[in-house]
Amino acid sequence: MGLSTGIRALDDALGGLQPGRFYLVAAAPGAGSSLIATAASRTSALDQHRPVLYAASGLTRADIAARIVAAHLPVDYRRLRAGRLTPTEQDDAAALHHHLASAPLYIDDGTDLTTDAIAESVPDLPGLALVVVDRLQTTEDPRLPLSGTAQITDAAQALAHLARTHELPVLAAVDTDDPQLIAALSLDITITLTRDADQIHATITERDLGPQTTLTLHADLAHARITDPTHPYASPTPAPQTPPTASPHTPPAQTPQAPLQAPTSPPPDPTPTEPAPTAHTAAPRRPSPRPTTAPPPPEGGYANRDYSYFTGMITRAVDEALHDHDGDITAATEALVKKAVPNAMALFEATRVGGNYEHTVYPETLEFLRKKTKDGADEIWEGRHNWTNTHLMDALQNGTHPPITVNALDTNASFLSAFKTHLPIGALIHDPNGGFDPKRSGIYCLPTRPTWHHPDLPDPIGNRREDGPVLLDDATIRLLVRCARLGLCEAPHITECWTSGTSEGLLEKFRRVLTEAREKAIKADDAVTIEYIKAMYSKFTSTIGESSVNRDIRRPDWMHIIRSQAFANLWYKSHRAHSNGLTVVRVRGTDELHVAGDWRTVFTEGRLTTQMKQKDQYPLPRKSAR
Repeated sequence: MGLSTGIRALDDALGGLQPGRFYLVAAAPGAGSSLIATAASRTSALDQHRPVLYAASGLTRADIAARIVAAHLPVDYRRLRAGRLTPTEQDDAAALHHHLASAPLYIDDGTDLTTDAIAESVPDLPGLALVVVDRLQTTEDPRLPLSGTAQITDAAQALAHLARTHELPVLAAVDTDDPQLIAALSLDITITLTRDADQIHATITERDLGPQTTLTLHADLAHARITDPTHPYASPTPAPQTPPTASPHTPPAQTPQAPLQAPTSPPPDPTPTEPAPTAHTAAPRRPSPRPTTAPPPPEGGYANRDYSYFTGMITRAVDEALHDHDGDITAATEALVKKAVPNAMALFEATRVGGNYEHTVYPETLEFLRKKTKDGADEIWEGRHNWTNTHLMDALQNGTHPPITVNALDTNASFLSAFKTHLPIGALIHDPNGGFDPKRSGIYCLPTRPTWHHPDLPDPIGNRREDGPVLLDDATIRLLVRCARLGLCEAPHITECWTSGTSEGLLEKFRRVLTEAREKAIKADDAVTIEYIKAMYSKFTSTIGESSVNRDIRRPDWMHIIRSQAFANLWYKSHRAHSNGLTVVRVRGTDELHVAGDWRTVFTEGRLTTQMKQKDQYPLPRKSAR
């Protein structure tokens, strides 16, 4: 017997899904072909713990995850997606979370999904037992390579070849009941579905032998599944009489964000309004498991939310590392730093459960966002600071300004604070007319470098000097717009742009969780956790661009915007210091601010993200060595 489809009658007729065979499930839209695909996937991955690659064309991770959870528990699919589960159902979904977290289900929902991309992923998944393609679409869509009659005919041939060469069962759903098209696509085994009310008739056909048998199955659509006709399926649970908003644990919407996430999620935070995405969600062509999700935590704590479940993920990782290394702090810290990237991605995905939308994780990389060499840079100009108040220095050297005492201040966790920034949700769309829309975010082209005429403040876009057009990211543009409103410069002249709908709250819960965990670690003088958290937020920032270390996301635009937001935050601090009577002497990188004057009247001293600490104090002009 091959792999189970999750439907006993179908398994008996097929002998299970056999290695080396291509199974085509054909049905008109709404007749259940995708439900056969999800049934086979969840049975192999959840029940048998066999790795499954789920190539989703036209569907999102949220769609697939919701169908799996509705069918597996079971719970009513519509109430699940609407966020109207009863407390008991929520508990059941939370319990399922732990099972989902370890299930080897790999979902690729990229908009550029092709059979070549699917084939490239297969060798990267050790022990792969099943490939599912959901779905081949007969109506051509320019955004979906696996659509259109000619394209899906070629795709079917490629998938049949993939099954044979890798000795894997490959199951693909196609949304048609056209006999001629089905015959053209039928290269091995075809399962043709026709629906009659709550019954589904499944005809199994072998290419060389013709129709073999017809089965009658049950369409349990309330739970997004197809079952055996005698299956003791549960009827839909009635909606709760008490309004769901009365329960603090009931989220307003259930939108799982990753392949292994349970739909029951922590209530979303009161972050800024998040507009609808402008592009389909995409995933790495070589997907990685997202093993960590979150059951609903209680309320309270940071911003009136209790993030103890999420901070517990950090605490458990630290405890395990210390245990594994017999309490050796150095060894445990090194081990945690090595795991910082996958653990940060898992935590990020967990904090996105219950969000109002799904961000695009693998959009097409625009040419100016590509590195020109392996260790080189792309064409985006970040506002990196390396500024010295030369006007002041000249006055100190020639004696026209009295000597001063300079305080070298350091901002805390600058990249972590920069997570609060406007990030583009979807793929960047080109607008040749340019302009700035605060509801969008991305990359902007200016014909020349903006001029700056304030010797006592750093240039908002750094010290870089080049002729011709410049490409600036959203955080730098917003800083220039702010400077223009302050009367410090002209508004940026944007001739063209590449943008998407934006949200300032996309990383907000992730930032709050890391901030809360960091503050607790500081109070406990827990150096291991502090270094681990630092590695998580810094490596998250540095690897979401073009990095082989992080295959879960590829957003170089995000990387630039986060880094530029850190530079912008430092500029805002320098402007605050200047506006409050301090003399700004130097500004370096994302976290170094040198000022003269009583800085403690302007900034709060400490190690928290909202505070500043003094690293050094020195006189100017410096005494020359004799």
